[in-house]
Amino acid sequence: MSDIETTIKRSKVPAKPKRSPAKPTDAALAPVITIDGPSGSGKGTIASAVAEHLAYNYLDSGALYRVMALASLNREIAADDVDSLVELVMIAPVTFKRSACGGSDVLLEGEIVTSELRREEVGLRASQIATIAPFRTALLDRQLRWRRPPGLVADGRDMGTVVFPDAPLKIYLTASAEIRAQRRHKQLIEKGIEANIVGLLADINERDDRDYNREIAPLVAAADAITIDSSTQTIEEVVTKVLDFAGNRL
Repeated sequence: MSDIETTIKRSKVPAKPKRSPAKPTDAALAPVITIDGPSGSGKGTIASAVAEHLAYNYLDSGALYRVMALASLNREIAADDVDSLVELVMIAPVTFKRSACGGSDVLLEGEIVTSELRREEVGLRASQIATIAPFRTALLDRQLRWRRPPGLVADGRDMGTVVFPDAPLKIYLTASAEIRAQRRHKQLIEKGIEANIVGLLADINERDDRDYNREIAPLVAAADAITIDSSTQTIEEVVTKVLDFAGNRL
């Protein structure tokens, strides 16, 4: 069981009746909750828990970028080989499925690769290829297909600004770089992986700089997003806040 899955399973979100959203005739009308934010802010953990509570579909766009990054590394495709990367998006068989623990598993060519997506090498490659406009355009269609009844919770860096700009609820989840480095360090140590917090902090700052300043879809809060700083809040507190906002807007 992964750290995220364990955290979600142990999190005791106050009971709240599940909504029974109207079933739209057009999948494009299915409600969407977007949760964007920098690496390590906890958006994946929060999004998974919210989706499970509402019985919505779940899209981890970061995992989608990472699985494409993993596929490119496995096929020895260079980070600047744009044509091959775009072709990879079209042919790589990628699926998401609910894990036995209530989390989400990612399958590449039928094999579960969830744990491999957390390798630092894969994260770096994902951040690099995410700046390539043709690659992002090709991947956009795949992301849009996740929008179907009864609804969708999508997390990433541009879900509310680019992919689902009409989402009725947009959350921008953030936390200080120091807190995010500490969280990542704790995850790695608990897995028995040696980690240097100074190096992790430098890596987070480097990714932030790349994400905030890239020319294509830079990381920014949507104008109508609700910003939540998770630095001093528990998972339960943040999930409860998002569910409260969902109850008022969806």
